[in-house]
Amino acid sequence: MSQDEILDAISNLTVIELKELLDAFEERFDVTAAAPVAVAAAGAPAAGGDAAGAAEEQSEFDVVLNGAGAQKIQVVKVVKDLLGVGLKDAKDLVDGAPKPLMEKVSKEDADAAKTKLEEVGADVEVK
Repeated sequence: MSQDEILDAISNLTVIELKELLDAFEERFDVTAAAPVAVAAAGAPAAGGDAAGAAEEQSEFDVVLNGAGAQKIQVVKVVKDLLGVGLKDAKDLVDGAPKPLMEKVSKEDADAAKTKLEEVGADVEVK
């Protein structure tokens, strides 16, 4: 399997599937994926640049569910459809709010998800 095929397969995973893959990878190879991220984040301020300029260039967004609102069952159904997860996983995500549902998605995908969730009464934020 080529590197491109592996990357294509990973790009088709849901957030939950990707988290499970990362956990399995860390366990099998006895590594931590979080350490390089922390180092990169710590190095970012030292690189310079103002925060306003970085916000203008943002191309990846996170969709955060802050609360389910009055129609929790409808919100669970929308989360299930958006993420392609099972009903139990969707319910657990909704019950765990505030919680990121989608990470590093395009502005269009983030806005579409936010609209669908708000239509059923969820409190949603795009960061």
